[in-house]
Amino acid sequence: MMRIALTGSIGMGKSTVAGMFERFGIPVFDADAEVRRLQGKDGELVDEIGRRFPGTVENGCLDRDRLAAIVLEDPQELAALEAIIHPAVQAARERFISDHEAAPATLFDIPLLFETAGECAFDKVIVVSAPPDVQRQRVLERSGMTPGKLAAILDRQIPDPVKRERADFIIDTSGDLSTTEAQVRDIIACLGLGAGG
Repeated sequence: MMRIALTGSIGMGKSTVAGMFERFGIPVFDADAEVRRLQGKDGELVDEIGRRFPGTVENGCLDRDRLAAIVLEDPQELAALEAIIHPAVQAARERFISDHEAAPATLFDIPLLFETAGECAFDKVIVVSAPPDVQRQRVLERSGMTPGKLAAILDRQIPDPVKRERADFIIDTSGDLSTTEAQVRDIIACLGLGAGG
């Protein structure tokens, strides 16, 4: 099985691109979606996060904004949160691999791939990219996002040009969806996985 990592900074269009790969028949593991599940109402990690970060959980619900305010300002607190989340996500990833062991390829949507030195676990790395002004506009349109919060997130992400240099393939999402999809098709064909169906 070929293991492909899909990464890119916030607002670059990873989820859209991952969906395209999935429609072309490649199973996708979405690390962010798994984190949301684990942190969702009565999720497996909610109680543990609540104990470590008092005041962030009420009635089985995690206040993600309150948690973000704590961890984005303090690297030690962020590391503490990651120590809770990463093992659970890794376990889910291993289950996903086992469930799809007959597939010719699997794709893993991992936003912080390079930041966590995780690229060595994959055969190919695809970076999703867009110009800074496009990225900024997309992110600031999100509910609850502010310029300050965006700056804090970008501060802990490897810059886009560096990610592009380290990629096996780059998908530019600054155009329309059909242009992005054509790039996905080209990569699938280049990897000998067919062109979808």
